[in-house]
Amino acid sequence: MRSVGRHPSEAKSSDTGTSSSANAKARSLDEIKKSGKIKIAVFSDKAPFGYVDKDGKYQGYDVYFAEQLAKDLGVEPEYTSVDPAARVDVLTSNKVDLVENFTVTDERKEKVDFAKPYMKVALGVVSPESAQITDVSQRDGKTLIIAKGTTAETWFEKNAPNVKLQKYDQYADAYNALLDGRGDAFSTDNTEVLAYDGVTTYTCPIKARNLSGRTGRGDTTFAGYIT
Repeated sequence: MRSVGRHPSEAKSSDTGTSSSANAKARSLDEIKKSGKIKIAVFSDKAPFGYVDKDGKYQGYDVYFAEQLAKDLGVEPEYTSVDPAARVDVLTSNKVDLVENFTVTDERKEKVDFAKPYMKVALGVVSPESAQITDVSQRDGKTLIIAKGTTAETWFEKNAPNVKLQKYDQYADAYNALLDGRGDAFSTDNTEVLAYDGVTTYTCPIKARNLSGRTGRGDTTFAGYIT
């Protein structure tokens, strides 16, 4: 189960007290089982990990993982679509019990607890065949499309000051921006960009990162179960 798990510096929302998120009470493992459902946040536009198919159903690796977890618990999964930048918030506000597909970073570990990683990825860059970016040095002066709240945003802001970042809330909007020619390239997980057709990809010099299912901080029963 995920608990509020607030970082001390974020507990105050005003001079009068704490935020509603800080007061939210997370569900224990027993409460999840008794309710008959587990609330899980997944992407709706990030194939092959999480997406909505033509019939309006959630699909992808993360959804398969969630289905298996729910089956093991003897409950039904209840999905909530989430944008990259909102993942911490949906946990700390107790809107969901679990978030799928979240890279482990020191900053994020201050706010939420992580399960053991299930995949290692690096950042990749995808560019049109008509204007290929095949080397790291070619990034300078280019407009790079990214999704807000991702490790791509953090890494390029820190390590590539000469790259202009064009930011979008959703992965689908970011990829459409690339197809429409609004930017020179798009950066996201290399496991994702390698699946794109009609484009050229290369991998940025960034160390591999761990993807993990997560819980909110505090409660050990649910966190221990999924770990």
